[in-house]
Amino acid sequence: MSVRFRDGGESCLVAELGDAIDIALNRQVRALDQALEQARVEGVLEAVPTYRSLAIYYDPLVVGRDILRQQVSALYDSLGGQGDRTVKEVEVPTVYGGEYGPDLEFVARHSGLSPNEVIRLHSEPVYHVYMVGFMVGFPYLGDLVERLAVPRLSTPRLKVPAGSVGIGGRQTGIYPVESPGGWRIIGRTSLRLFDPSSETPTAILPGDTVRFVPIAPRDQTGAQCGRL
Repeated sequence: MSVRFRDGGESCLVAELGDAIDIALNRQVRALDQALEQARVEGVLEAVPTYRSLAIYYDPLVVGRDILRQQVSALYDSLGGQGDRTVKEVEVPTVYGGEYGPDLEFVARHSGLSPNEVIRLHSEPVYHVYMVGFMVGFPYLGDLVERLAVPRLSTPRLKVPAGSVGIGGRQTGIYPVESPGGWRIIGRTSLRLFDPSSETPTAILPGDTVRFVPIAPRDQTGAQCGRL
């Protein structure tokens, strides 16, 4: 498949690699992102990987759009369809329900399951990090089992605590900082996912994998706290 290009503004070129939400496709996006970084293409300022595309921000006074398209196409062809294989697995200790997960009961009722069954189904998979967005360090994780898919809140909360684990549709994710939010909150982790003072501020990156580990509230301190 060849790359499809779309304009993202005067200084942004979007390279689309496909139409589906698919792990193999997402790994190709990551591989293209890494290849572009290693190539040090003159004029490229930043690249942002998403589910199925790569947004490339550039200086149009340094590199023209047509030239950039040619360079990105050549990099993609050089990958030979291979995807990024570099994976970091992150275990996320999570307290489910109660004050930590105020929407767990709703998810259980909506799914026709008990709260314990929701916890089991949510914590069993190893999730792929498709992208980081919405806010700094927010990982979009998939694929959530279809049974747990629930609609977002009709009116978002004004404050969602940092570390909150939420469900929105067929996706699950973790709020890295306190913020407004409309996802259904089923639990919370004490792991610090965003640290602006760190050399790598965002702890979970696209291409990583995440596994949720249910813990009791009393274990939500001490060794469970801190940076990944």
